[in-house]
Amino acid sequence: MRKVTAGYFHSVDGVVQSPNLWQFDAFDDELGEMLGTVMQATDTVLMGRVGYSEWAGYWPTATMDGDFATFINSVPKFVASRTLSPADMGWSNSKLIVGDLLEFVRALKARDGGDIAVMGGISVARQLFFAGLLDSLTLITHPVVAGAGMRMFEPTDPVTRLELRDCRRTSKGNVVTSYGLRSA
Repeated sequence: MRKVTAGYFHSVDGVVQSPNLWQFDAFDDELGEMLGTVMQATDTVLMGRVGYSEWAGYWPTATMDGDFATFINSVPKFVASRTLSPADMGWSNSKLIVGDLLEFVRALKARDGGDIAVMGGISVARQLFFAGLLDSLTLITHPVVAGAGMRMFEPTDPVTRLELRDCRRTSKGNVVTSYGLRSA
């Protein structure tokens, strides 16, 4: 069965939104290698409406980060949204998820293929995580306090036991931790 993964740049105070505003010079070669490994294993991407709208406006004409641009523009992308329509899917290889997100992901996991990565979709990752469909959540914690912005988890989320699957430190002080739901 295919794995569903999600990875987010994360500040010490828990912000995952708009890392371009606070990531500064913390991105290093080790993170580049880790992300390259993710891209090689991934053949399908899940996105939310906000991430899709932002990324579809940037990546098709991006001149920086060529390896990621090539990957994200060519990979099949499935978008979870209650407000977009199939006609809004103008970015190459993008399709709107019709019906229930959780049922769609269960069916997608059952098909043959590589990893499925949630990218540009914080709420999608949260839904999949609490439904037990997200196999791995990676947080790349940069040594910075962002202050404002969306966090991965909300104060109203239930207490949820996790299992630490991996932990690494990079040369620029980033801490990369990967979690899964703890088995009962």
